Amino acid sequence: MTEPSRHMHLEDLLRTLAPQVLGVLARKHGQFDACEDAVQEALLEASLQWPMDMPRDPKAWLLAVANRRLVDFWRSESARRAREERVAVMDSDYPSAPESDDTLTLMFLCCHPALSAPSQLALTLRAVGGLTTAEIASAFLVPEATMGQRISRAKQGIQKAGATFSMPPPSERKARLGVVLHVLYLIFNEGYAASSGSSLQREDLTTEAIRLARLLVAAVPSELEATGLLALMLLTDSRRAARAEADGTPVPLAEQDRSLWNRGQIQEGIALLSSVLGRGAAGPYQLQAAIAAVHAEAATHEQTDWPQILALYTVLDAVAPSPVVALNRAVAVAMVKGPDAGLKLLAGLDDALGRSHRLDAVRGHLHEMAGAFPEARAAFLAAARKTRSLQERRYLLGKVEALDSAGA
Repeated sequence: MTEPSRHMHLEDLLRTLAPQVLGVLARKHGQFDACEDAVQEALLEASLQWPMDMPRDPKAWLLAVANRRLVDFWRSESARRAREERVAVMDSDYPSAPESDDTLTLMFLCCHPALSAPSQLALTLRAVGGLTTAEIASAFLVPEATMGQRISRAKQGIQKAGATFSMPPPSERKARLGVVLHVLYLIFNEGYAASSGSSLQREDLTTEAIRLARLLVAAVPSELEATGLLALMLLTDSRRAARAEADGTPVPLAEQDRSLWNRGQIQEGIALLSSVLGRGAAGPYQLQAAIAAVHAEAATHEQTDWPQILALYTVLDAVAPSPVVALNRAVAVAMVKGPDAGLKLLAGLDDALGRSHRLDAVRGHLHEMAGAFPEARAAFLAAARKTRSLQERRYLLGKVEALDSAGA
């Protein structure tokens, strides 16, 4: 195994084990904030030691190290004698509920109603999704220091609320479900289009998001949007093998080799979507899955039913309006009514998406479609300056070079 692949394997392993270990500790000891800090320290120690000496039982190793960190923390805080006695008799065996139960319980704990919605999202992304503070800050478009403070306050809020490590009752569970779905959606999106770094996509995150979505659907099979989200993930992830060249350079949807798309995922995603559509008002995840299904069912880019996609985006924009939805709808408008119509819709998105490279990238593509090559070049160059993804930057600068070579 090469050094980069060994490093990625270690990251994948730590990301998978982190919520399992946190679930065991929180179930056994409570004090979510202290347990989460202890797990983070154990993960850091593992990242330093395991490349040289991988333990025979990685999960047990992390539990033991995290437990020692808890002991150190409690002693340094001059814990009461009763707590010291509890630490003294703690055994090294950590019987736990089934792994899936712990993971789902952890997700719902992080979405406790005592926390604000942004804090719920940030804490779940950190504790369950394994995203770094920098990655979460990027997803929220805020500075890393701000996000670090938000996560710290969220952990303290869980403790102050007296929350216990147990699944909430059905009525309260339903109230938290929306945040849980949003978190899984963000984890998947960060994996599908990494916001920074040398890789275009992170299979560890998309795989973990799909795994957690499957667990959630099994736990709440009557929740149509949970099934819709799983369908969306499968249909989107089906294109993974075709999304990049061998060197990692992104391949736009229109140019992808569709024979590389995962037909098994497409069939499963469409079957899941078909099982929920028509059973009630379609929510945003079902609508996005329907859009992904239209793309998946087209044999070629030219055969894509863009009027249907535009109709679905119009409904989505009414059900769950957002700048990103508006951006995607503008692309659909351009494909149906021409690039100038799409460009007019982009004009109102600068305030909301001006910091994101995606607005400039879309503007560049539409200008290129319209034959406005100097404007396209300027937009691609602006997008390249803004993106933190090295592969996206390479692709965008390649577009600039191609326009220069063509004398555009």
